[in-house]
Amino acid sequence: SVEGWVLIITGCHEEAVEDDIRDAFSEYGQVKNIHVNLDRRSGFCKGYALVEYRDKSEAQDAINALHGTELLGKMIKVDWAFSTTSGGDTFECGQSRKKVKRR
Repeated sequence: SVEGWVLIITGCHEEAVEDDIRDAFSEYGQVKNIHVNLDRRSGFCKGYALVEYRDKSEAQDAINALHGTELLGKMIKVDWAFSTTSGGDTFECGQSRKKVKRR
């Protein structure tokens, strides 16, 4: 990331809020930003969140410690939200690692 290191957290409980995510992830470093995507109708979490750290090492520590653990009774997966391949002409998103050509 240009300004920080963004993680995607999947498998979030529908009642998860920013404070729940911050409590879990701030243990591994200064959390710069959190986004929990909410369903418009229900107001509940759609099942994923984004967490941004200032330092790569803190983000990596969070991945290592929290991937496969439980948050609010549900197992979460934690990974880099975005990463580039060595060629620089594609990027990968989250767990699926689907390669997408840049335009």
